Amino acid sequence: MYKILYFLIESFKKLDKRQIVEFYQMVEIDATCSLESFRKFVILSTCNSFIPDSYFEDYEVFPERETSPGLIYVEAADKVTLKKIRDMTFVNAKDVLGIIYSSKSGNTNLKWRQIRRNTGKVIGDASTNTLVNLTEAGVLTQEWVQSYLRKKAEEQPTKTSELTN
Repeated sequence: MYKILYFLIESFKKLDKRQIVEFYQMVEIDATCSLESFRKFVILSTCNSFIPDSYFEDYEVFPERETSPGLIYVEAADKVTLKKIRDMTFVNAKDVLGIIYSSKSGNTNLKWRQIRRNTGKVIGDASTNTLVNLTEAGVLTQEWVQSYLRKKAEEQPTKTSELTN
């Protein structure tokens, strides 16, 4: 995780201050990833400190949360409730079709939708803090983040010229 944080910090240093302010807005996510990667992201973002080891190691166990903001819902062909710990309900889910994830702050809203077996597409808006967990879990690659930073750096001069005209 520290390598990813270091990478993001070093990438930010390469941007000038106007670009950093622009970057701190919401990041639009559109990426393909495995179900397991998105599951790890949800766990890292919500219950990593208290999930039982047996649940963490079982790729069919997912956390859910009913409160909004902060809703996490797993849509699956077969789902059984296992245990409630704090505000999280752990479920055993087979044939997962989709996952809806909203952060408690309301800054991140992501949806994972199955496209083929255990591969799916993640779409939505994420805060910059969420980018660290998405990268750590393998949902996003470091190349994706670098590409995003380059794209934002290229857009910045256009926006500046629009303001001066």
